[in-house]
Amino acid sequence: MRFTPTLGLLLCATLIGARPNVVYIMCDDMGWADPGCYGSTQNVTPNVDRLAKEGLRFSSFYATQAVCTSSRAALMTGCYPNRLGLGGVALGPQAKTGLSNEEQTLGTLLRDAGYHTGVVGKWHLGDAPKFLPPNHGFDDSMILPYSNDMWPLGYAVGDESRRKMYPELPRYVNGHQMGFVRDWTDMDALTSSQGLRAVRFIHDSAGKDKPFFLYLATSMPHVPLGASADFKGKFATPYADTMADIDRTVGAVMKALADTGVEKETIVVFTSDNGPWLNFGRHAGSAGPFREGKGTTFEGGVRVPFIVRWPGVVKADARTDALAANIDVVPTLVEACGAARPKHEIDGQSFLPLLKGDSASARASFAYYYGDRLEAVRQGKWKLHLPHAYRSYVGMVPAAKDGLPATTHQRQIALSLYDLESDPGETNDLSAANPDLVRQLQDLAASERKKLDAGKRPVGRL
Repeated sequence: MRFTPTLGLLLCATLIGARPNVVYIMCDDMGWADPGCYGSTQNVTPNVDRLAKEGLRFSSFYATQAVCTSSRAALMTGCYPNRLGLGGVALGPQAKTGLSNEEQTLGTLLRDAGYHTGVVGKWHLGDAPKFLPPNHGFDDSMILPYSNDMWPLGYAVGDESRRKMYPELPRYVNGHQMGFVRDWTDMDALTSSQGLRAVRFIHDSAGKDKPFFLYLATSMPHVPLGASADFKGKFATPYADTMADIDRTVGAVMKALADTGVEKETIVVFTSDNGPWLNFGRHAGSAGPFREGKGTTFEGGVRVPFIVRWPGVVKADARTDALAANIDVVPTLVEACGAARPKHEIDGQSFLPLLKGDSASARASFAYYYGDRLEAVRQGKWKLHLPHAYRSYVGMVPAAKDGLPATTHQRQIALSLYDLESDPGETNDLSAANPDLVRQLQDLAASERKKLDAGKRPVGRL
């Protein structure tokens, strides 16, 4: 038998005990302040709140870019997405690009380490066959290839604005097209159907000779919103209806882990891919104390909920202000699961010592890109915005119909420095009073820019 690094990791994992299963639940466009445990008084989320009560809740966790494809590329690879040619992107139907097959995803790394891997929900890393989950490390999959608004029926009943833009929204099972999300009834059933598939995967995988990794990327609460009959119209807003539906799915996943006897040996993560799409009003989430939302590098766009429950390892009912991001998930989970690190350079840093209670900190700094433009950097409590234009949700023109988007504005920010501890809303520019700190953070920005430019890799192409 040839000894390899992966074999060595597997042998070490065998010697120290069973490797954990992993269930990674990621919502779409859910704001930082949307779960009850993050302060929402509108949304009813008892199951998510229970995860927080039994695990560790992060207050400074970041989606790497505030847009669908880019955030998912970061999560799956541990890289800033613009390193891979996928910065600022939301790939649509018949896209000619996708996540390169040369990249090792979290699915690939865990499958190669002996895990049974599954993905349910929104994929959004390319809809061509070569970019679908079976070619990126997933043994089992039921996915929508892109966002649920990329369909012909628009954002609300009677909205015809997208009919000429998009074909019917397909569903793929293990790489094969298996039906469509055709109408509003299908949209309302989306969360339940994704939850049922996730529960089935757990029941089929638990207690077998392999540990499992389930990536459940719910299509909701991305607009157009849908909710099952048990919740539709029952809460304060359509968004709250949808959050209740998602919370029930979280509860069903937790029950499946308990029913199959693997709850105590499973890492469960709950998070979002970016901040809320605020111009959808009662159909949008909340960024809480933070400025702006999806599509921006202000805190409201990229700071997201992040909860980790790992019985016997992660301290229960705990909270951390440590800085971490979804690019850090790959190195953290491959270390926790005894898998090999990616062969290519990544940008993520493991925060496993933080989860285990061996460290109070994770990464020291973070670079805020949108597309390939570096717009801000953070070090400790300090955040420096570089001059850039941005989408603003302040002073929006209201939509004519509930559920349709309001009109946003384009604004410009100059070089600006914020203390995120005392000013999380980024309202008080301290740059004039701290010129040395500004220069230090400008140097950090230049270093981050140079480092990423030197290591860019080709995007996947047809």
